[in-house]
Amino acid sequence: MSSLGLRPSFSHVMGQEAEALRARLLAAAAADVRCEAIGFPGFVCLRVPQQERRFWSPRLHLSFEPQPNGGTLVQGTYGPNANMWSSFLYSYLLVGSVALFSGIIGGCQVRLGMTAWALWVFWVMVAAAVAIYALARTGRNLGAAQTAMLHQIYQQTTGVEVELK
Repeated sequence: MSSLGLRPSFSHVMGQEAEALRARLLAAAAADVRCEAIGFPGFVCLRVPQQERRFWSPRLHLSFEPQPNGGTLVQGTYGPNANMWSSFLYSYLLVGSVALFSGIIGGCQVRLGMTAWALWVFWVMVAAAVAIYALARTGRNLGAAQTAMLHQIYQQTTGVEVELK
């Protein structure tokens, strides 16, 4: 897995038609007790079964894009449940917005020779952003075994070794 990224991913081209590959993955996931699968046209989501799922449990989102030569481009991204991902996204948005505006106000206060109390808020928001990132990394590390399991299921089903970015 990558050292800085929070959402490991991969992409590769398979020689199979997109819908056949999607159906094969759904059938294999249904037969495997280690994962559950949700399928939509051009998309499959593999996830950990409900009884083993935690806040940090990953999901493998697979998209299938037909190629002109008859193959299929498979793009896979590992990530948390959508509500967990959204909570981190909105946390970053809130912290970043407060940091931006407090930084602007603090800069103006310094330029005008006033007490720059807003810079304290800015540095607190920087610390909060670092803390959010650390929480995300901790969650990723807690889910590493489940990520490896989902990756193994994908590789066994397709018969292709793919490297995570």
